Amino acid sequence: MLIAILSFLAILALLILAHELGHLITAKSLGVKVEEFGLGYPPRLFAVKRGETTYSVNLVPLGGFTKMAGEEDPKIPGSLASKSTGTRVLVLSAGSIMNALLPILLFSMAFMIPHDMVVGQVQVEEVASGSPAEGAGIESGDIILKIDPHPVQNICVLQRYIYLNLGSEITIQLQKDESIQETAQLTPRWNPPQGQRAIGITASMLDPSIISQSYPFWEAIPLGMRTCVETLVLFKNEIESWFVRGALPQLAGPVGIAQMTGEVAKAGLSP
Repeated sequence: MLIAILSFLAILALLILAHELGHLITAKSLGVKVEEFGLGYPPRLFAVKRGETTYSVNLVPLGGFTKMAGEEDPKIPGSLASKSTGTRVLVLSAGSIMNALLPILLFSMAFMIPHDMVVGQVQVEEVASGSPAEGAGIESGDIILKIDPHPVQNICVLQRYIYLNLGSEITIQLQKDESIQETAQLTPRWNPPQGQRAIGITASMLDPSIISQSYPFWEAIPLGMRTCVETLVLFKNEIESWFVRGALPQLAGPVGIAQMTGEVAKAGLSP
């Protein structure tokens, strides 16, 4: 429980810090006076004043604030209210912009830092009767090489690109035997029959191995951006599938989120 609480608070603090830094940096760069930049909510634990701004750390770690001069009074020198509409909009939206950029930064850093990855050949074990996979000619024993242009290095990659394309046609490149490669076109289902998956196969990995993988920054940044977009698509597809399947999701509040965060944190820094 201690790991869960500390992990949750650390991640929450990072999100808050990025958000409030967006307000702080934008306000100062546009000539808006910032009276206090605070992490957490009062009562105050300690504070340091640098120039016109007090930087404080507060007791309640569930938020933060950037207190700007004259947010509603344009007569105060350096006030937010005295600035143009465009400046006010930019300062007030900067926190959300920073929160949108943060996952790109974090994903890019994750790709640059060496991390272990399980790789191997993904082999089809079973094909469900009447499934899209059966209709496309996929058979037990086939090796899945690619989905569209994406190499399939493990089962997680296979699942990811299937669920990214629910309801849309995909092309799967298959190794039938040592000398024969074929392609199959099919459409993953939103609402497969009970006990079946989106395309109707079960798969396993042949000769899995663990490799250390990292990318240079010029490759990691585009990968980070693409991963963010794909994650949003996965969120959208999951929510849409609730309505298609008529199955309500299981919901969790802050305590549940903290517990799940702790479970992931136990697996290490990279997850």
